[in-house]
This record gives sequence, structure tokens and C-alpha cells, in this order.
Amino acid sequence: MPVHPLDAPVTALMRAVARDIVLPHFRTLGAEQVMEKGPGDLVTVADRLSEERLTEGLLTLLPEARVIGEEAVAADPSLLDGIDQGLAWIVDPIDGTANYAEGVQPFAIMIALVADGETQAGWILDPVRDRLCHAHLGHGAYIDGERTVAQPGSTVLPTIALTKFYLPAEMRAAIADRLPGKLIETAVPRCAGEQYPRIVTGESDIALFWRSLPWDHAPGALFLTEAGGRIARFDGRPYRVGGEGNGLIAAASPQLWDQAREILIG
Repeated sequence: MPVHPLDAPVTALMRAVARDIVLPHFRTLGAEQVMEKGPGDLVTVADRLSEERLTEGLLTLLPEARVIGEEAVAADPSLLDGIDQGLAWIVDPIDGTANYAEGVQPFAIMIALVADGETQAGWILDPVRDRLCHAHLGHGAYIDGERTVAQPGSTVLPTIALTKFYLPAEMRAAIADRLPGKLIETAVPRCAGEQYPRIVTGESDIALFWRSLPWDHAPGALFLTEAGGRIARFDGRPYRVGGEGNGLIAAASPQLWDQAREILIG
């Protein structure tokens, strides 16, 4: 497979953080080690320690790139300014924190390298299974080093994972009315780092997201598109780091994306 010069050091860093921080804290967190940043938005001591270690390592690997981490942005939102300008690492130290804090799977460590708003490379590590999904722009998508191509899994009606928590109530109701007989709703893993691989491997055909925070989507969007799928905003604009607006549809193929958009949005 094509090997990016950063593959080995980035994956080694992620696995070290998984081994030293994320897994030792899994199912051992005390109540005082789980905090709420906002309604339903949790952070743990492991998120913060993971981001600190990842940030230090990434700055060493590529000093000319700044690091934009989820927890750093929570403390200083201005770090997002100019995210689509220059070279930047986008870091989600633990994606699926709600699962992690509850002591359940899935959760993931995610990193993307972005240049002027275009994702160049992305890595998604499942620490428990040690499964690595990664992609490089123009060079395909890989799971544990093996090239992968998105394959729609349903033979009857396409399946869809709907992330409803942040979806406006009126849109949620409208979509619920449109689904019967057209799409089959499937479980949401509460972890973008698991949802994107599920689309590629055929466990889900389609996913709808409302929020489009860069650390949630930059690695997975590249992984999906390099595998032959499509992700775009409701109006068809391609996903781009730093792009404005809410709402994303991800699908295992461009044809499924068109079908989903017609059903969901009309």
C-alpha cells in the first residue's frame, strides 16, 4: 500500500496514548474525573491527558503545523479562527466520550492533517480492538493496512444512522415522517470514529449528522471518500474543514447519497 511518511510515527503516537492513558482510565474513572462542558457534552481527565500527549507528539513530528484539539478549543474557541488557512493537525483525543465515561464501547482516537481546509490524511484508532482506519488524499482508504472500498450492506432498503441529539425538533419530526418504507433506521454508535467505518464496511449505508465539528468529521470524511463514498452538506456542497453551516449526509456511494438526500430533505 502507499505509505505516507507520517504513518508510522502518527500511529505509534496514537497507540502509545491508547496504551498509557486511554485504556488505563477506561472503566476506572471516578465521578470527579468526569466533567460536563455543556448539556450532554462530557469531558474526562483522560480526554485532557490524551490531548496533551498527542499535541506534544504532533508538534515534534511537524513543527510547522499548529494543533487544533477539541479540548483546547473548548478552553479557547479562538483557536478555530483560520482553521482553513495553512497547515494544521485536528485532534479528537477521545471521540465518543459519553460511551467512554459510561464504560462502554465504541470510542476512538482521531487525528487529521489539514492544509488550507483540505484534509490530506486521517487516522482513526479503536483502542480496544487496536483497529486502525486511515486514508491519504488521492491514495485510498485502509483498515489495518488493507485497502478497502465502501460496499453498501443492505439488499432490501438502505439503512441509516440518525444522530438526533442536536437535530432541530422540526427537522427530526419531518425526517421521521419520510423514513417508513424508504430507509431502515439503525443504531447510532455515539462515536463518529465508529460511524464512518461502519458505512465503509457495510454495517450502515447512510448517516445523518447535524453538528460538523472538525475533529468529529475530518478524519472520517476523508476515509469515507477515499473508500468511494460521499459526504456533503444538505445542499450538496462537499464537506470541507472550516466550511460553514450545519448538517451532513454521509453515504457508502454517490448514488446512495443522492437517494438519501431526496428522501431526507426532498
